[in-house]
This record gives sequence, structure tokens and C-alpha cells, in this order.
Amino acid sequence: MLAYINGFGLGFSLILAIGAQNSFVLKQGLQRQHVTLCVLFCACADALLIAAGVGGMAVAVHAVMADYQYVLAIIASSWLFVYAVMHFLSAWRGAYDLDQLATATSGLSWQKSLTTLAVLTFVNPHVYLDTVILIGSFSIAYDVIGKWHFAFGAMTASFVFFASLGYGARYCSRFMTSRRHWRILDIIIGVIMLAISAKLFLLFFG
Repeated sequence: MLAYINGFGLGFSLILAIGAQNSFVLKQGLQRQHVTLCVLFCACADALLIAAGVGGMAVAVHAVMADYQYVLAIIASSWLFVYAVMHFLSAWRGAYDLDQLATATSGLSWQKSLTTLAVLTFVNPHVYLDTVILIGSFSIAYDVIGKWHFAFGAMTASFVFFASLGYGARYCSRFMTSRRHWRILDIIIGVIMLAISAKLFLLFFG
């Protein structure tokens, strides 16, 4: 039980910061578009990567990538930096279609939503650092049964987080009624991702 709680705590703390994937789910929730599909996709993708890390991939990655960890850190940090800049540019331009944002039937189709999420999830190196490497590495401290309790705790955290993010945002969508609100949201997301990018860079090069 303790392993499950520890896994839940670590998983939730790692996923809590708003990254590229999370910001997309947040905006889909605010627009009330394909929320359940987005929540399930992200949570299941996390569960798959966590299972891979706990199942032994973390050890293999450490062995293979030992000499390339700094390259991986630079790529992940740069990815987050670029996405932060995109949010800042969106806030600067302020070209929000409020009619579209307020209409549940407009915007991306469910196919395009899933494609976008797949890119933001599986092309983002930071996702692998959190799920496969970090959670996988921490699970090594437990025995065979304990490590999977730890993994299930981290997986549960993903389901709880994305459900809260998607449906919580859907509830808050009624308040996102002006360009000013959307600008503030983009700025907040940009600042958080910029901070994560800087923290990740300093962790390896500070």
C-alpha cells in the first residue's frame, strides 16, 4: 500500500506542471471538445510508458543513454522552451476566435485532436524523462510486487490528474469569455513551461 501511495505522489508531482500535452487537454476542456477522448488517451499513454519504465526499460535506457543524457536534456529543455514561446506569441497576437472557443461543436475533429496529442506525447522527450526514466528508476527500490504497486499508483495519478484537468476546465469554460482571459491563460502556461525548461537545463548544466 505504501508503494502505491508513493507512486501516486511521485506521478502526480511530475505531471502537475502544465506542459505541452497538459495545455492541449486544458484548452480542449475549456472549449468542451472531445474531453473524454483526450483524457483517456493521455492517461493510457502515461500508463503505457510507466509500465515500460517499471518493466525494465529505465535500466536499459540508463545503460544506452549514459553518455547522451546531456543531449536528451537539451532536446527536452528546448522542446519546452519552444512551446512556451508559442504560447507567448499567441498571447501577444490575441487572435482568439471567441465564437469558436465558446462553441462545443467547432474546432478540431476528434481525429485531429488525437493526432495532435500523439505528437505532443510521444515526440516530447520530457514525457520519457518523467515516465520511463524517473518513475522507472524509483521503482527499482521495490521488490517485484512492490514495484508494480508503485507503478499502479503513478498510473492512477495520471488518470486522476487528466480527468480533473479536462473536466475541471470544462466547468470553468463559462468564465473564459474574453480575449483577455485567454491571453492570461497563455501567459501562465508559457511562464510555467519556461520555468520547467530552465529547471531541467540547470539540473544538468547548473
